[in-house]
Amino acid sequence: MKTMDFLHLNEQKVADVVSALHRLLADFQVYYTNLRGMHWNIKGHGFFVLHEKFENMYDDTAAKVDEIAERILMLGGTPENKFSKYLEIAEVKEVDNVTCGHEAIENILATCKHLISKERKLIGLANEAGDDVTADMMTGYLKEQEKMVWMLVAFSTCSCEK
Repeated sequence: MKTMDFLHLNEQKVADVVSALHRLLADFQVYYTNLRGMHWNIKGHGFFVLHEKFENMYDDTAAKVDEIAERILMLGGTPENKFSKYLEIAEVKEVDNVTCGHEAIENILATCKHLISKERKLIGLANEAGDDVTADMMTGYLKEQEKMVWMLVAFSTCSCEK
């Protein structure tokens, strides 16, 4: 007996969703590690604000990693758990020793742009498979990320320049 026997989903159609979730999981794992490094290494102006914000962001990302892995399991897949494998398939690249707040925010915004694009595509795949739960999960991620992007852009833009 397996979970898919009860979900009323076509396993062949769901296979594309699972494959996309595997790639998203790898991207989120690398993103998580990048955020940890930024949290540890940030210096200078904005340290107190960014140090705390990066901690909140990596905690949120860790929760998403767990949700994505569990969704892969629910859909009959096996989530990867080796970082070497994540690095092979992730499109998000590792960053090292980011100490400047501006550089960190630029990296996070670029990563969010990538994740948002992948999540939108995943919504389409999930809808084609009739997988409302994965589509809803991705929609929730988008809602949070769009707000975070707006806030990071506002934080990094100085409107008082003359």
